[in-house]
Amino acid sequence: MTVTQTHTRTVGDVAAEAGVAPSAVRFYEQHGIVRAERTRSDQRRFDESAACRIRVAKVAQRVGLTVREIADVFAGLPADPQPDDWGRVADHLIAEAEARTAALKSYLADMCSGARLCELPDRAGR
Repeated sequence: MTVTQTHTRTVGDVAAEAGVAPSAVRFYEQHGIVRAERTRSDQRRFDESAACRIRVAKVAQRVGLTVREIADVFAGLPADPQPDDWGRVADHLIAEAEARTAALKSYLADMCSGARLCELPDRAGR
């Protein structure tokens, strides 16, 4: 495969831009967060959005999303995400963070209720 002009960044370039180890870049590629093209010598080359995708994925992980959930969110992104595209991702992450925060507050209230922990309501279906 011939690498396109947009795919010029190496694993090391993306790692440095994203503030992660090269192994993390390969991990995120394996899980569909970033995509690479291969050179004739089978080296990975990434486009300019790769580091941004990884930085956003790290934020999403701090919110509590799994790598699979993040890949699903990113599946709707175009190859060259624009600010509006990232805005939709931000809206999704904000909604997730708010929902998870509300659930955690509910769990905390249950634990502070004085009831025995083993008798607390199961809120896994929330």
